[in-house]
Amino acid sequence: MIEDPFDERGMRLALDQAHNAWLVGEVPVGAVIVRRGDSGMQVVATGYNRPITTHDPTAHAEIVALRHAATLLENYRLPECELYVTLEPCAMCAMALMHARFKRVVFAAPDPKTGAAGSVVDLFAQAQLNHHTVVRGGVLAEEAAALLRRFFAERRAEQRAQKPGEAEADGDAARTPPVPPVAPVAPIPAGEATELHDFPDDR
Repeated sequence: MIEDPFDERGMRLALDQAHNAWLVGEVPVGAVIVRRGDSGMQVVATGYNRPITTHDPTAHAEIVALRHAATLLENYRLPECELYVTLEPCAMCAMALMHARFKRVVFAAPDPKTGAAGSVVDLFAQAQLNHHTVVRGGVLAEEAAALLRRFFAERRAEQRAQKPGEAEADGDAARTPPVPPVAPVAPIPAGEATELHDFPDDR
């Protein structure tokens, strides 16, 4: 597959959203919806994981961004849009993106437990479906995977700290690397549309 020069730029924006998720205690997954224009790429909407904070099992990063993009563009079908997300979409998100007629989906890290773009199933490759979205995986995969590993390592360390008697008994405790602190930056409001902000091709 030919590499798109904008993919790394788009994925870094999604990684910024993943950091926002971490700051509010959510699993760090971020998404950005863009569309191409004469001046380059326009950011339509952003989103990050919000199931815990909103008590909504459907509030994955992709869905949060998708809802805002559809509202902003006043259309539930977004055939000119592309999505960048830091973790392979699950079945729910994959089908929502196809219902919205997304042109392209780019993800970073694969999800071996619920990935629906080839890791567990590949819904995007189902010939019976009436829309087919182009998919590219593995863009900045290691950075996205490292962020998830750090998040879960921090969570495990917090759980051990709450149960001091179990920390010594855990053989992995001594091998768990220290987790770098996250900078105390206020998160961007989840799913804020970015008013079709251009970022020109100034590579």
